[in-house]
This record gives sequence, structure tokens and C-alpha cells, in this order.
Amino acid sequence: MRKQGSVVQWNAEEGLGLIRSPQTAAFIRFHLRDYKGPLPIQIGQPVEFEEIVVGGRGPQALHVKEAPADIYFKSNVKVATTVEELLPAGRSASRRPKPPTLLEKWYPWPALCLVGVWLLMWLVGIALGRFPWVVLVGLALLNVTALFAYWRDKHAAQHGEWRVQESVLHGFAVLGGWPGAWFAQVVLRHKTRKPPFQLAFKATIAVHCLVLLAWLIWPPFVHSP
Repeated sequence: MRKQGSVVQWNAEEGLGLIRSPQTAAFIRFHLRDYKGPLPIQIGQPVEFEEIVVGGRGPQALHVKEAPADIYFKSNVKVATTVEELLPAGRSASRRPKPPTLLEKWYPWPALCLVGVWLLMWLVGIALGRFPWVVLVGLALLNVTALFAYWRDKHAAQHGEWRVQESVLHGFAVLGGWPGAWFAQVVLRHKTRKPPFQLAFKATIAVHCLVLLAWLIWPPFVHSP
């Protein structure tokens, strides 16, 4: 038996969403691969689906497709329009996440300062003869490539295509493409809500900057008298 409901949550980055249906008490999970309708998926979009229950993970929707608006509303299925309607039963709207503080809103500035220090270290290295000036061209190309890789991964996540491996994204960062990767994360809002990825990303930045600093302070080649 096919059921009807409305999309109340959609994470394009992960390709995961939630459906609310009056025919089911709990939220129904669904994945992009099980969606057969047009993209992009919108909050409040009416859908039809088949429901299954997998182990203790709760209900899951299969063969999800967009429902015609006229049939959907005649079925008395209500599209969620308020925060309270999106919350599970018994949960108060007062428990919603708090808005970001002023300090959290200024989070790009520390990263921009770090980019400035990083670029200064490369310029100092060039002035001291540690690197040829052409290294700046290589860094620019590397950062553009990293930005494109993030865009490609974001696009693939939204359309259910082959994803870019996280190890490749971290590889760009550790080689010196982390400013472009950080810029892509902020602009595309990609990979910013995955704590394990962010922890690994910050580790690649630390490794790259420490190696660069060590190369400037203790050059590997000792000049003979």
C-alpha cells in the first residue's frame, strides 16, 4: 500500500531526508537513490512512497516520487508549515538549536588570518631562496583544483552520482590546497556538518603548515663552507 506525506527535512550533501505522513507516527527516512522524482527536492514537497521497517532503524521510504498537488491535498495530507509541525510528538520548539553567537558568526576571520600567515610563509621562503617563485603558480592551480573537486563532490551528492573520495579531498589540503578547500566548504556549504571530516581537515592544515614552517627554519640542505 502506497502512502502519502510531505518532505520535512532534506540534506542534499548526504542525500538523506525525512518524510512526515499522517499514516505513520514516526518520521520516515528516505535516500536519494530511492527518489524517482525531479530534482532538487524541496521542503514541503508532497510525495508518495512505499514504507518498510528495517530492524530497529525505524520506517524507511522506498520508490519515492512526487505526488500530484491536487490528489495530495484531497487526501487530507497536510504540508508542514511551522516548526512545531516538523518536531516529533512531545518535543517542544523551545529545544530548537540556539542561534549562532557573535563569535560564531565571525568564524571566517581566524581562517582568513591563517591563510594570510600561510601565504606570508611562502613569500618568505621565496625571498630566502628556499623555493622558486613559480611555486606560487603551482599553489594557485592546486587550490583551484581543490575547489573544483569540492564542487564536483557536492554536485554528485545532490544527483546521486559517483562521489569524490574524502582521502582525495584531504590530499589536496595537505599538499597546500587547503585554502581553496576551505573556501569551497564555506561557499558551497559542503562537508561542514561532518565532525570527523572537519577534524581530519584541520589535521591536514596543521601538518602542512608545520612542515612548511620546519622547512623555513631548518632547511634540509646544509651549505658547505
